[in-house]
Amino acid sequence: MQAVVQNVIDALSLGSLFALTSLGIGLIFGIMRLINFAHGDLIMIGGYALIVPSTAVAATMFIGEWHPGAAVAAVIFIVVVFAIACERLAFRPLRRANPSVLLITSFTLSFFLQNAVIMIYGGRPKGVDLWPLLVEPFMLGDIRLPRLQLVLIGATALLLLLLVLFLRRTAIGRQMRAASEDFLMARFLGVRANRVIAAAFAISGLLAAVISLLFVVQNGVLKFDMGVPLVLAAFVGTVVGGMGSLVGAVIGGFVVGIASVFFQVVLPLDMRLNRDAWVYGLILVILLLRPGGLVKVKAVQERI
Repeated sequence: MQAVVQNVIDALSLGSLFALTSLGIGLIFGIMRLINFAHGDLIMIGGYALIVPSTAVAATMFIGEWHPGAAVAAVIFIVVVFAIACERLAFRPLRRANPSVLLITSFTLSFFLQNAVIMIYGGRPKGVDLWPLLVEPFMLGDIRLPRLQLVLIGATALLLLLLVLFLRRTAIGRQMRAASEDFLMARFLGVRANRVIAAAFAISGLLAAVISLLFVVQNGVLKFDMGVPLVLAAFVGTVVGGMGSLVGAVIGGFVVGIASVFFQVVLPLDMRLNRDAWVYGLILVILLLRPGGLVKVKAVQERI
């Protein structure tokens, strides 16, 4: 029983991590038709923001160790600012360019941010002991439950609920939904492109910041390329779920995460090193059966 519960929680927590990352990618793609590979570097920036000296960010209450509330607020603020700055300085001037130009821009921005971190902090991994109590398990009867993974699952559920309410109940959220359906018509009806796109990048930055905090707690290590594996797996999840669909992005992220844990459990010990081959083989089968992804979306149209 303990093993079954642990495997289920592992699958859901890894799926939650990929789902949140896929959601950040899918949100930008739905509005701009931009695959932002620099999203993973926003996750990395959130991690390195934890070691910014207190003299640089006075409001973070950095006194020996991070105050939990201050850490969350400061990292979210820094990453959201970076996300909005990336949109304003890198993507907005090229918004009318060929989609391939925007794609190359996202790669260029990613490499720029990674190398900027290397110049400032060096290329060696750095250990961070953030909220060690979250790493400790707790007992529920005879079952030992991992606290951090439950927090990750709960945080994902909460963020998904808040995002749904935001998109349905707020004016800017409804404008974002309209823009994702038909950007040109939305602009004719008075939707301000700059405002909607900036809001999308801000939300993607918020998601990246939360992922960054949980990922750092889980691994305890900062690396300049720590966001790359996450964004690659999340991009696959976005494609599997259906490009342009936020629901599909979440479903696809969970599919990739659950499949990874499933094959880690069921494969013989000598084949577990080749787990990814089985995961991506399954994904290939899904795409052969559903080339448009698990969630059907309308035909992709030029947006801007």
